[in-house]
Amino acid sequence: MYIHMVFVSKYIVPKGFRGITLYPFIFLRSTHDMLNKKLVYHERIHLRQQLELLVIPFYVLYILEWLVRLCYYRNRHKAYVNLSFEREAYCNEHDFTYLKNKKWFSFIYYL
Repeated sequence: MYIHMVFVSKYIVPKGFRGITLYPFIFLRSTHDMLNKKLVYHERIHLRQQLELLVIPFYVLYILEWLVRLCYYRNRHKAYVNLSFEREAYCNEHDFTYLKNKKWFSFIYYL
């Protein structure tokens, strides 16, 4: 069983977002979001991605990819939704068995 800690903090979660994962914690904007299984699962996928990349390299790659995509799309939101890490999480947030079958470094398929 995978244990994760979920907290509510409107101060840690950036405006315009409902959740953020900072290994080993998931932060949600409101208590209502704790009931949103899809959102929590999306953030759990990010926990796995962070673990696979030994946490710090995840953040480095995330920021670097965001900067490259920002130059390409010239739009912060489009850059964000097209990140490989986000695409993997969004594509699989409905499949609650995904983490059981997820292959290591699967985000690479979403580049």
